[in-house]
Amino acid sequence: MENAERGILPIDSSGTLEIGGIEVDVAGKDAQSARFAGWRIAQREGFKALWAKTNKRPVSEAPNLSDSTLDGLVSSIVVEREQIGPQRYIATLGVLFDRARAGELLGVPGQATRSAPMLLIPVTISGGAATGVELRNPWQRAWAQFRTSQSPIDYVRVSGLGVDPLLVNAAQTRRPGRGWWRNILDLYGAANILVAEVRLDRLYPGGPTKARFIGKFGPDGRTLGSFELTAKDSADLPRMMSEGVQRMDDLFAQALAAGIVRGDPDLIIQPPPPVEEEVDETPAVQTVMTVAISAPNDAWLGYGLAVIRSIPGVRISGAGNVVTVSYAGGPAALRDQLVARGLSASLEGSTVRLNSAPARPAPVPAPAQQSPSP
Repeated sequence: MENAERGILPIDSSGTLEIGGIEVDVAGKDAQSARFAGWRIAQREGFKALWAKTNKRPVSEAPNLSDSTLDGLVSSIVVEREQIGPQRYIATLGVLFDRARAGELLGVPGQATRSAPMLLIPVTISGGAATGVELRNPWQRAWAQFRTSQSPIDYVRVSGLGVDPLLVNAAQTRRPGRGWWRNILDLYGAANILVAEVRLDRLYPGGPTKARFIGKFGPDGRTLGSFELTAKDSADLPRMMSEGVQRMDDLFAQALAAGIVRGDPDLIIQPPPPVEEEVDETPAVQTVMTVAISAPNDAWLGYGLAVIRSIPGVRISGAGNVVTVSYAGGPAALRDQLVARGLSASLEGSTVRLNSAPARPAPVPAPAQQSPSP
């Protein structure tokens, strides 16, 4: 865990568009002038190549932009390989265009539809030993340097730092048990797994290397496809790995278009359902009390009885100035309900008394809907 030979942070390429493999061979009055001229040529050819790739049309139909316009669109130049002489510059370059500024000219939408988050696990098998992100290796580095902004796959790439070597390693890719996978995917915020495996066969140390690349999907390791590449020597190995990443991404994209690569609900830990509050279905205890109505005439007596009946949960038995009332709130609650409705009420023990009334009766309120008596 404390080994210094671990960890390669993936680059953030969400705001750029990249085109690579642009070869330039330029002469100049000095090395600096030749290099500057080579970068200018790379900008022009890179824009046309990216336009043709995006719009699926010939490079000859791409628009010709001025160098000043391209300077405002280019984010940076990536040097893949270069040789600098006193008056000559030979290089293989990549160009990064700013998505916000160049997207409209290139015909690239601001936001593209992508897959569900996929946890990517790069595995290298060399000399019979399988390695993931436990140690730095060319395959992990190629994936860390891969710019994913133009890929339809939403990759979740691990750096190899912290607990990554314990959780995401070559041995884990051979465990089909979904219980442990659910915990890993929940930790990294992914919906499924993509395994990019490469098997290296070296003719001799430092010599030609033959590589077989295999793309797999899901905890069961379903094989999506494979291809082979060759590096002429150790110096050519990074180039082969970079090309392998590009072709592996195309393989994953084809599987996504075919509906194979997708999120798996069985691998996502669902949040627990909300706790439902228990409803107390026990009927409220009714309190029986006496209500005495002091009314100057029959109109006020009818009005007082109507107000009492309008209170929800009230049951009245009897007639006249003194009635028996059943109410769940008790005498004090009934008094408060009568006062809230504009009557003057007082409490004498368990008896509620309507002491006075306005000069003229108010409109009789509609009686509350009464539940049937048990």
